[in-house]
Amino acid sequence: DKKVQILDFEKPIYIMQEKIEELKKISMDTNMNYNSEIETLEKQTEEYKKELYENLEPYQKLQIARHPMRPNFYDYIHFMTEDFIELHGDREGTDDRAIAGGIAKIGGIPVMIVGTVKGKTTKENLECNFGMPQPQGYRKALRLFEHASRFNLPIITLIDTMGAYPGIKAEETGQGIAIAVNLKEMAKLEVPIVSVITGEGCSGGALGLAVSDKVMILEHAYYTVISPEGCASILWRDAAMANKAANALKITGDDLLKFKIVDEVIKEQIAKIGEKITIRRFIRYEAPCCVSTYIHNGKMGVLLETKCEGSCSDETKTIAKDICLHIASSAPEFVSRDQIPQSVIDEETRIEMGK
Repeated sequence: DKKVQILDFEKPIYIMQEKIEELKKISMDTNMNYNSEIETLEKQTEEYKKELYENLEPYQKLQIARHPMRPNFYDYIHFMTEDFIELHGDREGTDDRAIAGGIAKIGGIPVMIVGTVKGKTTKENLECNFGMPQPQGYRKALRLFEHASRFNLPIITLIDTMGAYPGIKAEETGQGIAIAVNLKEMAKLEVPIVSVITGEGCSGGALGLAVSDKVMILEHAYYTVISPEGCASILWRDAAMANKAANALKITGDDLLKFKIVDEVIKEQIAKIGEKITIRRFIRYEAPCCVSTYIHNGKMGVLLETKCEGSCSDETKTIAKDICLHIASSAPEFVSRDQIPQSVIDEETRIEMGK
């Protein structure tokens, strides 16, 4: 696959995978039995892969978090929710594409989901400003938070941003105050809020969506006050020393959990050997048929159920399930709700369509 981008530290795995595929092809073309050699190579590849990903350096995790094929906001919406209705605009005349959100259901339970958006292509990234929100985006997010509070909907935020947009226009339209207002107002909301750092979580741009009752981070995501490159440029006047800065900043899930900055690290599984070796944790072009839900079973609490009508990998099902579990455990009082009143959806839809 020419679109697959292999990171430097992943190249040995990719080479081993190519050798396995080459042996399989030779075996088919010549009718010779190479099963023993193939099995040995597959076992060695799995062992190497497991050891590699259990001992990643902070800067290697940062590279995974930034990979263009890592799932974005709409991927999570697709895998985790049903009946998603996106709500647009800050009600002041703009609609920042770097932040998206709306009403959705997880296992029949209505929630408000808001998150930063990155594109998969250059065109998509230009549309959403490479995931860097403008002040209007934070104002849109706050509008959705207040809407959720008004109708007692738990809030989920999915964060993957290199930071708020630092341009002159953003400063002129109140970038600092927009983030500050979000911090203040989110702290006052009475509904449960769960934030998940799914990729990059940089600076105030991430914090503006992460004042929550529970903050979680995916295993190969990172959360920091400044990017390692920015830190290296300030301390050593050399962005090439970002690797050293990443180690010093303690930006990975395990360190953040130790310092009690996050509440939980969601483990990411390694792709099976039979899948395309993108090593991406999620593989975007897999069959979009996996939905993870949670249900309430009387006094037994929350039970999880994952249904897959196709061939989604175990990693997709496990991470979606973990996020649903933590949402449920943070907002048990909402598990028994059947659905959001239709009048609420109709009213929002009417406003968004300008009718």
